[in-house]
Amino acid sequence: MYWAKLNRSLLLMGVLPLGLAACSSGGGDPARGAELYAKECAACHSLSASTDNAPMHCGLVGRKAGSVPGFPYSEAMRSSGLVWDEQTLDEFLGAPYIVMPGTIMGFPGFSQEADRADVIAYLKQVSVDPQQCAK
Repeated sequence: MYWAKLNRSLLLMGVLPLGLAACSSGGGDPARGAELYAKECAACHSLSASTDNAPMHCGLVGRKAGSVPGFPYSEAMRSSGLVWDEQTLDEFLGAPYIVMPGTIMGFPGFSQEADRADVIAYLKQVSVDPQQCAK
């Protein structure tokens, strides 16, 4: 994957700390991820509906980046070619501005691998939950 190669290059140049270059191995704690999501993500994002500031997260895992209908994504996001899975989420959530220059997401990232793993575990769990993602 392009982003993984970019991260390795940035790591070798000393731009990324070692913890950001490693991909989440999964197995995060979704309960802790829910707390982190509420604290760090929910000010802009909603699970079930896009807001003026951010696209919805229901159905995120497995979705092509920049593809929620009606949301005005940055050109960087629309043309990224990414599909959100554990690896791409881990990379992006670790350093959004480095992984995707031009993103308009106003969040610097989760520097701790455990935080990313927990948020990803939460997103994997709720993004397909019909109670959370009722249409």
